[in-house]
Amino acid sequence: MKQQVAAATDWADYMAQQAARVQHPALCAFYGAAWPAADTPLEDVEFVALDVETTGLDPRKHSVVSIGLVPMTLDRILSNQAWHTVVRPRGDLVEESVAFHQITHTDVSQAPRFEAIMEKLLQHLAGKVVVAHYHRIERNFFENAMRRCCGEPFQFPMVDTMEIEARLHPKRKPGWMMRLIGKTPVSIRLGDSRQRYGLPSYRAHHALTDALATAELLQAQVATHFSPRESIGSLWL
Repeated sequence: MKQQVAAATDWADYMAQQAARVQHPALCAFYGAAWPAADTPLEDVEFVALDVETTGLDPRKHSVVSIGLVPMTLDRILSNQAWHTVVRPRGDLVEESVAFHQITHTDVSQAPRFEAIMEKLLQHLAGKVVVAHYHRIERNFFENAMRRCCGEPFQFPMVDTMEIEARLHPKRKPGWMMRLIGKTPVSIRLGDSRQRYGLPSYRAHHALTDALATAELLQAQVATHFSPRESIGSLWL
């Protein structure tokens, strides 16, 4: 399945194929939404910036504890349509993760399980290209959560603002001679990447705030390095 996604040249074709294969009604509606073709200009794409906080880094053992998303285009961030929810994980919270995202046992004790928010999440994402900073977290955690929930695949087109920064700064780690003269590595973390574009600092490790930060970063990246007429197929993963 992952090889099939990697080989797909147009996510719209892949999503149509999945719509005909999956059984769960909510997933069928999600895959059957109107998806942009690979040659759609960036300025015509509807995006949704997405971030999750988790109990750890391994999607096979850890769980999502909060989700934040903000619909956007290149011109607008639709903050009035933002959505944030805490999610009760399958296992216990890990002390190290609580220190990062500040979501406590009290916060999750009455929160819904992933199964309860799945359909609303799918409605928010349907037909939109997801924007994330390091897409593997969102993609892998949601894929595992959906397979546990309904036993079916969950894949979707994504633009990774970290991947864009990695392409822009391929030689991020200076050699020993450059280090001798004080050259430091280029960080492509979210906050450091935003700083290069003159964007303000936000509180880190809050799903909704990080989603907003990622939305603003994509807008800055496209305005600085790309044409709004460039096709989405050149950026999506």
